[in-house]
Amino acid sequence: MGQMKFGFVLLVLSASVVEQIEGKGYEKPLNCGHLECAPYTLIHSEPEFEIRSYSKATWVATPPISSPSYTYAVSIGFKILFAYIRGNNDAAVKMNMTAPVLVNIHPRTGHLQNSTYVVHFYMPQKFQRNPPLSAEAQPVELPQHKYAAVRRFGGFMDDSNISVQLSALKKSLKGTGRDKSTASNQHSGRSLLYSAAGYNSPFEHENRVNEVMLWFD
Repeated sequence: MGQMKFGFVLLVLSASVVEQIEGKGYEKPLNCGHLECAPYTLIHSEPEFEIRSYSKATWVATPPISSPSYTYAVSIGFKILFAYIRGNNDAAVKMNMTAPVLVNIHPRTGHLQNSTYVVHFYMPQKFQRNPPLSAEAQPVELPQHKYAAVRRFGGFMDDSNISVQLSALKKSLKGTGRDKSTASNQHSGRSLLYSAAGYNSPFEHENRVNEVMLWFD
């Protein structure tokens, strides 16, 4: 019954996509009041997760970073991208910080340990069509998949709580039909892609907003 209901929701929205409506889904992170944040469309909302669709947009990405630790990889990636927006690019232009910091995670063994990470900043609207190039960071078009199942949590992200939150997200998706979509990606040879998104600087200790994402078509 739950799968039929969820399928009906997607069928209706495929004809007329509903933009994110205030009061539905997760609240907008406080930092999105003064930072430019990547826009998305809310497709479906449950107490423990929501389904989003992100429009194709330009982000700036690090090279793949192989690391046994999410925290270590993000520290390296953040420094590369922060230097890029502070003028370490071919045009020597400075840009405002945006949100979220999006980290794509490619597990080698199904776990976060010994994974490959790619760290992204959302490109400000001013530079979406003509992003400056760099030897250390490259503009890319995201997302690669149509939908994202998203679970939100607070505190500081690390390897342990990302794993816990991803497991909880997968459990919440069981019986909705989305678990079959992610399995279909794997069977078709497409890697299962996880992402972690953070909306706060490391110096902010209150009202922290983090998200884990599971992408599918």
